[in-house]
Amino acid sequence: MKTNQRSLSTDSSSEIMTVNTERYNEFVDGVTSEPSKDTEAMVYRLQELAGEGAHPERLLTAAVGLCAESGEFTEIVKKIVFQGKPYTEENVFHMKRELSDICWYLANACIALDTTIDEVIEMNVEKLQARYPGGSFDVHKSENRKEGDL
Repeated sequence: MKTNQRSLSTDSSSEIMTVNTERYNEFVDGVTSEPSKDTEAMVYRLQELAGEGAHPERLLTAAVGLCAESGEFTEIVKKIVFQGKPYTEENVFHMKRELSDICWYLANACIALDTTIDEVIEMNVEKLQARYPGGSFDVHKSENRKEGDL
């Protein structure tokens, strides 16, 4: 008989914690939105968003693509920094290619949001100028942001 319980070592003193994965899966299912677990509900939500003027197909393409390509860029950096991969022209070229893919997905997001990359950059500059009025990074201001500073 297959069990849905797993023992996990929690520390060096060998304390054992039992996790009931079946109950956890029930919990996860209960706190998951209908469009996240039901195709018809997702299609309805996508149609609803499209009717409101959103472009869910582009937003999804951009969101998934940005994550994937950022992950590929991060993977190269990880291997260079932590695993001894050499910092060569070929690896720099590879990172640039991944950044170019990120730009492609960023452009899709901008199209979906009816904005431009220029406007997004301007918004970023305004946000950072407000956060760091002297033009220099400040750890305290980075960790203790004003209300509305996203």
